[in-house]
Amino acid sequence: MSTQLTYHREGDYMIPNLTAPEVEAIGIWGRRRKEYLRKHRNGIYTGMLLSEKLDAHLAEIDRQAEEMFEHLTRQMATEQGITERLKVENQMAWVGAMNNIYNAAEEMIKEELIFS
Repeated sequence: MSTQLTYHREGDYMIPNLTAPEVEAIGIWGRRRKEYLRKHRNGIYTGMLLSEKLDAHLAEIDRQAEEMFEHLTRQMATEQGITERLKVENQMAWVGAMNNIYNAAEEMIKEELIFS
């Protein structure tokens, strides 16, 4: 299947009418995966980049990681009894507990999705 290019004139030059493909926004998890592939799995990174599969892969990793993060933080907070009531009664204890949960969830995601 061949695509025919169209052109427009700018002064003495004919310029092709080109548009960049739409790219999904990639969040923090996708950017971390990209950096890991680029630094530690350069062959995979280059292959995906050249085959134009990298952006879709990063968007999918980002989506999965975000879902996993939300699920893990909710689950761990429930298991540890971290509630909105604690947040109202002792905000510093709630912040400390939630920071620990966020860090633990982040490490799990890195291990299972980002660095795999």
